[in-house]
Amino acid sequence: MSSALPVLSLAQASAFARLAMENVRREYPRLQHHVLNSAADARTPRELHPAFYGSYDWHSCVHQHWMLVRLVRVMPHLPERAAVDALLREHLAAENIRAEAAYLAAPGRTAFERPYGWAWFLKLEQEMRAYDAGFARQLQPLAAVIREGFLNYFRALTYPVRHGVHANSAFAAGFALNWARSVDDQALKLLCTSRAAAWFGHDHDYPGHLEPNGEDFFSPALVEAGLMGRILPQVAFAQWFHRFLPDLEKGQPATLLHPAAVSNPSDPKIAHLIGLNLNRAWVWRRLAGLLSEGDPIVAVCEAAAARHYEAAMPLLDAHDFHRAHWLASFAVYALTE
Repeated sequence: MSSALPVLSLAQASAFARLAMENVRREYPRLQHHVLNSAADARTPRELHPAFYGSYDWHSCVHQHWMLVRLVRVMPHLPERAAVDALLREHLAAENIRAEAAYLAAPGRTAFERPYGWAWFLKLEQEMRAYDAGFARQLQPLAAVIREGFLNYFRALTYPVRHGVHANSAFAAGFALNWARSVDDQALKLLCTSRAAAWFGHDHDYPGHLEPNGEDFFSPALVEAGLMGRILPQVAFAQWFHRFLPDLEKGQPATLLHPAAVSNPSDPKIAHLIGLNLNRAWVWRRLAGLLSEGDPIVAVCEAAAARHYEAAMPLLDAHDFHRAHWLASFAVYALTE
């Protein structure tokens, strides 16, 4: 079966690694979502977040670190490997992670970076275990805080958040479930699976013509489908998916199968649509792999993945920080996941 997307090249990986190392060390400009409990909390980003002070905001810094780990793990001959390793050991030092965990556990910060930043940190911790299991143990204090946060949050979340930005429940549950499986966390596995089934199990005839919204970087429809593909056996998933998007073989909904138009890539919010196209690329490819080879919509999924990737990649710009501080992570995920 065709992967529908090209393979990450060494040259691309090297460029992405250099960009990420620059980003995660860049403290300003900074978008800071910060609850001040006293005047003493009015501090600089580096003081508040010694591990994740760069790359414009906390969650982007986390997934830029994930990208660095992923790149050195899948590219053993990466020229920047030694520099990346040194940076990771500096930023993710035990004392820095303890400070980040204390920040999240402080009064009034229960919802800090929930659930998007949490999901990406668990992804980072999982990637680090595959790269250096010994060093990954230093990430445990923050992983434990986030794991407990997810348990409390998902238990209370009666209705999923379905929009295509940070609070999307399907994206977060998918990453949390992958992490839980990787550490055999029975409680979190069961919770993610049961919540996904309750939230999305009865969905059908999704109104795909309503996507995209103007600032999406996720497709609510596709991340939901990707999550259901994680919890259902292949035959049951195929049945659910054909009910969910029943007209794919006819090329509908066209708004999901064709890339979003990005009218102004330099606008920070409109540029979210570049991320949306990369997100669609990786989910369409994943969905193609979840279906049986004889399913006629496999080719539809693969072609959609390729179209979205080809539309997104020329719009990545290392010189435009509003794009550069996060989009490369989505590109690497699309090419390697």
